[in-house]
Amino acid sequence: MSETLLQARFADASGAVRWTAPGFEYVEPEPLPPPPSVEDLQALERAAHEEGYAAGHAEGLASGQAEVRRQLARIEGILDGFTRPLARLDSEVADALGDLAVRIAGALLGRAYAADPTLLADLVREALDAVGTSSREVELRLHPDDLGVLAPHLAGLSGVRLTADSTLGRGELRLHSESMRIDGTLAARLQASLDAFANTPPEPRA
Repeated sequence: MSETLLQARFADASGAVRWTAPGFEYVEPEPLPPPPSVEDLQALERAAHEEGYAAGHAEGLASGQAEVRRQLARIEGILDGFTRPLARLDSEVADALGDLAVRIAGALLGRAYAADPTLLADLVREALDAVGTSSREVELRLHPDDLGVLAPHLAGLSGVRLTADSTLGRGELRLHSESMRIDGTLAARLQASLDAFANTPPEPRA
């Protein structure tokens, strides 16, 4: 006899129903998350390091900018201290720059005369014309190399004594007569040109 039929008869006889345990279903447990890998841990460490670096960098940047501002203020003070005395030395600085310009131009002219001695021959003739014919004897002093080159050009000049002077540079001369001395050094000629330019009145504006 089946168990179900026996249960039914037993219920009819005693008025009670036998309890039957409910059925249980097997539930698959949820899988646990895998543990972090070495790469994941390294990535977390890098992220934490970068976050800390960014915070420190921002703080350091602000501190660095403040230090730069302090240094700039200090430099401005130093420059101001230099500017004040330089304002009183403007004329001396201008003279020094003028002297430098004369030296540079003199070096360039010296090279030009060395490359083309006929330029110096023309200068000699101008100097002799300035002395005039009233002087009985004129001494013309030239650099030894210039004297060797210009001797053929000056051979026909009467009353002119040619002298080699190693203290002179190429393209320079000195002319001595009884009544006049002409300094034909490059520095003297350039300085005379600068003085003439400085004394020239400015042109009136239209």
